[in-house]
Amino acid sequence: MKRGDGRSSALRVGRIWTATGYSLEGLRAAYRQEAAFRQELFLASLMIPLAFALALWSALTWTQCALLIGSVLLVLVTELLNSAIETVVDRVSEDRHALSKRAKDTGSAAVFVALLNCGVVWVLILLDVFV
Repeated sequence: MKRGDGRSSALRVGRIWTATGYSLEGLRAAYRQEAAFRQELFLASLMIPLAFALALWSALTWTQCALLIGSVLLVLVTELLNSAIETVVDRVSEDRHALSKRAKDTGSAAVFVALLNCGVVWVLILLDVFV
């Protein structure tokens, strides 16, 4: 949608500011409501600085550091999406239903795969650097 001055409304600073506010609200809600997100955020607060420290004071390359950090952030992103799925399913109905169970189980499986990926990336990179 174009404004009178020819700029796209998607590029307005106000739009970006508003979207950032919504994103921060989502992060706050996940932190307040989701124990798994808090646990994963705690681990991320340890693992991300560790990755930086290893890049600074060991043979770990910055590319390997980025892979370590990316694998941790992928877990957080997946947990946020899983929480969103669970919230929508609960909003639609609190009743037990096979499709609701499938949606929640699939979201949980996505988090599990992200956690496996994180573990494999960290083990392989640390073995490469230190063994």
